Amino acid sequence: MDQVDYENWKNLRSQFKYDVFLICPVREASWDQKFKMEAYIAGLESLGKKVYYPARDTNQVDDNGYRICEDNRRAIFYSREVHIFFDPGSKGSLFDLGIAFALDKSLTIVNLEDLEPTPGKSFTNMIMAWSKL
Repeated sequence: MDQVDYENWKNLRSQFKYDVFLICPVREASWDQKFKMEAYIAGLESLGKKVYYPARDTNQVDDNGYRICEDNRRAIFYSREVHIFFDPGSKGSLFDLGIAFALDKSLTIVNLEDLEPTPGKSFTNMIMAWSKL
């Protein structure tokens, strides 16, 4: 991503390219997860929403993953909101969550029915709280 002038980053966000960035597992997504995510995306796109789906829209060929992280950071920055299909085992999802949090994005949980609060602190509890803000 080009160097961002953080003094004016909120003004830059007014130049949204996407309605939704979907944080989701990519490398180790199960067939069932892929099916559910693609059905969710199809529903949003049928409503005219422009969705950034990393499995489809980010070139996944990268020797060390750095460029993938840069591409996703840029797409999150230029998205109105972030939705997540949460899989606690997805390391890339945790990275993207940190970016979305730092950029003060709203969060919608796609697969809320699959999540159960845990005792104490956890990413599951954190995103459930965040999605209610």
